[in-house]
Amino acid sequence: MADTAHVRPYRPGDHEALADICVRTADNGGDSRHLYPDPGLMPALFAEPYAHLEPELTFVLDDGSGRAVGYVLGTADTPRFVDAFREIWIPRIAGRFPEPAGEPETLSEAMAALIYRPERMILPELAAYPAHLHIDLLPPWQHKGYGRELMGAFLGALHTRGVPAVHLSMLTANTPARAFYDRLGFKVIDVPDPGPLTYLGRSTGGVEPTGWAGSEGRARARAGAAGSEG
Repeated sequence: MADTAHVRPYRPGDHEALADICVRTADNGGDSRHLYPDPGLMPALFAEPYAHLEPELTFVLDDGSGRAVGYVLGTADTPRFVDAFREIWIPRIAGRFPEPAGEPETLSEAMAALIYRPERMILPELAAYPAHLHIDLLPPWQHKGYGRELMGAFLGALHTRGVPAVHLSMLTANTPARAFYDRLGFKVIDVPDPGPLTYLGRSTGGVEPTGWAGSEGRARARAGAAGSEG
C-alpha cells in the first residue's frame, strides 16, 4: 500500500483511526497504552478537539486503502481555539474525564487536569505565531517523507488563510522529533521556564504549493507506474 499512500483532508470516518494514532505515539513518540487506563484520555487532549473544532485544518496520511496512519492537525488562532475548547469541548468530555480534586496523584490525573487549563496554550512569547499544530505518524510510516507532506498540507492551508506563522511544543527529550522539525525550518522560541518542553516556530510560507492535492497526484502517478510495470 505504500506506493499509493497519500495525504488527504480528514473525514468523520477517520475518528477512530485518529484516536488510535494518538495513543500509539503519545509516549514520547511511542505507544502510551501502558500509561493510561483510559485510552481515550490522550486523544481527548491532543487530537479529537482539533478535528471537532477545526476539521478543515485536519489532514491525514491515507495508506491507500482509506485507513489513516498519520495526521497533522491544529488551529489557525490559538486564543480563539482556547475559548472554543473551554466553551464547547470541555462540556463534551467532562463526564468521562472529571477534573481531579486537589493535586493530581497519578499520571492520568495530571493529564486530565490539563483539560481544564486550556489557557496554558497562550503564552506572550508565542503571540507572533498564532497557529499551532500536532503531527503524528505510526512508526511504520515514519522516515519516508510522509511527515513532510503532512506538514506541507497544513502549512499551505494556513498560508492560504493569511496566517503568518505557527508554533508547536514538544518534549525536549524527543530528539528524533526535534531533528525532523529542524529539517523543516522550525526554530526555537525562547519561553521562560518551559519545563520539559521545547517551543518551536516557523513562518507558513515557503512550502510546496500543491499541498494535499499534490500528494494525491503523486500517489496516482506511483500507482499508474506500478500498473504499467506489471
